[in-house]
Amino acid sequence: MLVFKKDVSLQAFNTFGIEAHTRQFISIDSLSTLKEVLEKLKNTPFRVLGGGSNILLTEDYEGTTLLMDTKGIQILDENQREVLVQVQAGENWHKFVSWCLDNDYGGVENLVLIPGSVGAAPIQNIGAYGVELQSVFHSCEVLDIDTLTLKNYTKDHCQFGYRTSLFKTVLKNKCIITQVQFKLQKVPHQLQLSYSVLKEQLQNHPVQNIQSVAQAVSSIRRSKLPDPKEIGNSGSFFKNPIITHSHLVDLQNQNPQIPYYPIDIHSVKVPAGWLIESLGLKGIRKGDAGVHKKQALVLVNYGSASGKEILDLAKEIQKQVWDTYRISLETEVNIF
Repeated sequence: MLVFKKDVSLQAFNTFGIEAHTRQFISIDSLSTLKEVLEKLKNTPFRVLGGGSNILLTEDYEGTTLLMDTKGIQILDENQREVLVQVQAGENWHKFVSWCLDNDYGGVENLVLIPGSVGAAPIQNIGAYGVELQSVFHSCEVLDIDTLTLKNYTKDHCQFGYRTSLFKTVLKNKCIITQVQFKLQKVPHQLQLSYSVLKEQLQNHPVQNIQSVAQAVSSIRRSKLPDPKEIGNSGSFFKNPIITHSHLVDLQNQNPQIPYYPIDIHSVKVPAGWLIESLGLKGIRKGDAGVHKKQALVLVNYGSASGKEILDLAKEIQKQVWDTYRISLETEVNIF
């Protein structure tokens, strides 16, 4: 029998620690439960939460919140070089990475300590330190919300891009990811060390393997990014903007030191954190809403900030960046 909790606080279910309520709440621990819940909720509003690490709640929700809490990691196939692993959507991403490290399976070590759930990872095509999820993604199973039928999407179908995918665009609110399959490496591993700060961190490390890479990434992240358990945040709040070469040339006339990373012959990526910091906004605080003192890309809740207060701060940052550089900052975090 399904049991819906009434008027539930979502403060413990979002890493910003925002106090907001949902009219109904239910935890999903199996595919059968998910189907039963969706059948019952037909034609009524609902939304799905994973780890709550990529959302900003700005108001109470009058619908039903579904928490994906399905668990399980299973090896489906393997050979001498690779292993195919199936992971349930409700598994914690960092715990999955730790499981891979314990079993000496390579490919996700650069993605250690990213908060959130496995099911949410493909939606955002999470990435860090030179690696994106798409590099290890094999396929995922999704449940069509209207028909309650299961479909399988391979990597080629998912339209992965910079912090985006088919599930964030065309299929947004049309399906729910139930499990994800990853193709991981056995020894010897192909380490991804192109990211300059990661190279520096590993310079004096005599042995370089997936465990040492994960340790280096963990050290970097902990030195720059606040722990959501200590200060409410959702990691990078804004995407790094992509601009044209001609726009970059115009900006370099006034800001010759502006950093950038080539994307293709037409465009470059500019670090959003640099743009924000260059305007003197790093570390600013308005009430309990602020920009983190060590990483300008991270907005934080120092205690009792509302979602609206954090959103107002984000809008002010976007305005100043636009007014100064004519660059539009898009949020990486989903606003509700």
